[in-house]
Amino acid sequence: MLNSLYGLFSSDLAIDLGTANTLVYVAGKGVVLSEPSVVAVHRDSKQVLAVGMAAKRMLGRTPGNIVAIRPMRDGVIANFEITEAMLKYFIMEVHHRRKLVRPRIVIGVPSGITQVEKRAVRDSAESAGAREVYLIEEPMAAAIGVGLPIQEPSGNMIVDIGGGTTEVAVIALSGIVYSRSMRIGGDVMDETIVNYIKRKYNLLIGERTGEDIKVRLGSAVPLGETLTMEVKGRDLVAGIPKTLLINDTEIREALMEPISNIVETVRIALERTPPELAADIIDKGIVLAGGGALLRGLDVLLREETGLPVTIAEEALSAVVLGAGRLLDELDLLRRVSV
Repeated sequence: MLNSLYGLFSSDLAIDLGTANTLVYVAGKGVVLSEPSVVAVHRDSKQVLAVGMAAKRMLGRTPGNIVAIRPMRDGVIANFEITEAMLKYFIMEVHHRRKLVRPRIVIGVPSGITQVEKRAVRDSAESAGAREVYLIEEPMAAAIGVGLPIQEPSGNMIVDIGGGTTEVAVIALSGIVYSRSMRIGGDVMDETIVNYIKRKYNLLIGERTGEDIKVRLGSAVPLGETLTMEVKGRDLVAGIPKTLLINDTEIREALMEPISNIVETVRIALERTPPELAADIIDKGIVLAGGGALLRGLDVLLREETGLPVTIAEEALSAVVLGAGRLLDELDLLRRVSV
């Protein structure tokens, strides 16, 4: 009774609880919030000091009594209490800090998630104030978000490359026929760049710098022009700050392993797709979504390796949350596709 009363004053939400970014969609309004999944807390009192972009700016720069935490790792909850605090903050933020709100929430989760991990997501959302929680697999949400005809008896292939996971799925008749989830995404690429520069130049750089290099220089195939960038870090031999000039060829070499793992996953998915659906994919091709899809030349590389048409979704970054948001208006379909 109380829940339904609170429901009248709450907006239904769809949340893409990502490793790198959290996006929130409000029914009737669209995507209203896109913030990094980072929370800054006081080490002793555990008080939340900042969430989102304000907390991300603190990464690697906090004094001893403050710690900036990324509560999501590999697409799943690594720190339950901090995730709950983050969700509570985002729910309050989109409801303009009104009290007594109990929204219905749809949350995207990786397709390879375990029962324990599902329970953790559901519990943290309920503790943060949700009256009803629906979990939907990210590739399914991304397919709906990019406008694929998932309810038809024909095969649709989606590759969702997020911060923590890469999801490859073949979807037909509102169900996932084959899916493969691997814990490689944007975070692993950042880490690989940090390790490459440390190994090659004895220069220690931070996580944020690694991400910045990936965005500005990262590519899957050789580019027409040479891109360069100045990188600042700490020299591991002399122990003093140092500046270095790096180019896109070096970063392409650094990213070779995670990119070839993603290509291999797509190839395995194609091998295991039923022949009738494989024939549909030859006609329709593969759709790329997620932040990782924006890596320069990744679509070109996949096209060369598979021989299939490859397109990048227009709203690649927000495909999952847009798909989950559309399900708020189609409750019958939501109940069919939720896990």
